Amino acid sequence: MQVRQFSEGCEIAQALLVRGVELRDEHLELILADRTGSVPAIAGRGAGGACRAGTVVFVAATLSDGRLVVHALRAAREAEYAPEDLYDGPARELGHMESDLRKLLTTIQNPHLRRLLSAVFADTWPGYRDAPAAKRYHQAYRHGLLEHSLSVAQAVGAISATFPGIDRDVAVTGALLHDIGKLDAYEWGAGPISMSDEGRLHGEIALGYYRVRRTIERLDGFPAHLAEAVLHIILSHHGTLAHGSPVVPCTREATLVHMIDNLGGKLGSFDRLEKELPAGEQWSAYDKALGGGAYFAPRPDVEREAA
Repeated sequence: MQVRQFSEGCEIAQALLVRGVELRDEHLELILADRTGSVPAIAGRGAGGACRAGTVVFVAATLSDGRLVVHALRAAREAEYAPEDLYDGPARELGHMESDLRKLLTTIQNPHLRRLLSAVFADTWPGYRDAPAAKRYHQAYRHGLLEHSLSVAQAVGAISATFPGIDRDVAVTGALLHDIGKLDAYEWGAGPISMSDEGRLHGEIALGYYRVRRTIERLDGFPAHLAEAVLHIILSHHGTLAHGSPVVPCTREATLVHMIDNLGGKLGSFDRLEKELPAGEQWSAYDKALGGGAYFAPRPDVEREAA
């Protein structure tokens, strides 16, 4: 069964991903999950040896009052689960995203910006492809950075023609590179996503600025005005000083990237909240990223499938 299919009183015996563990007196409070959602659970203290965030456990439990009461728990064997059923990931297949990125790059006419992107991706591609976009709020999973940056860049490219005065090549380049600092700011792998020492000491914006600036300085004849334009997008993409940007957007291109980046992050939060929503519920709890609860209206196609 998928976590989204769990109902009151159901009994399960299957592999689930441990997303959180907290010791409380004589028991453990867990967050167990698969790709479709997560569920709280309570287990005896003795289960702690098998429970670490990021591990997969085989659980026998009963759902009672919205949480799993665990009867037995052990480390799962590889043959007992398929990773793609447990770990969250993009809605689009990786190969499709890579193809879309290649197509988008061919639309950039400025040769200096094409050189910059080629140099950055040559240095970073495995990490850029695999990195998450966040610790929690949106696209906090493998390939999340590629998914988020590509969607922002595609939207920026499409909207650029709508408003006069926007340099599309600059805006798309900035959109693809705006979160590049997350390659250094986050650590990820089999366990939970965490901040690196560099990320905690310097922040992802400063790390991204430094990475792209170093690359620009290696490119002979790179125009100063293009360097300023792209680096300004990276520095200002959070929009305000209060949200961590050292400067606010001061160009059309930076303003556009910030707005679309903010939109992409908020819509990504809806995806996360929908996966976490208990079965039968339509409102999420208050979410910091949205500043309120999220509402999910019943979908006729889903209702027909259930019938």
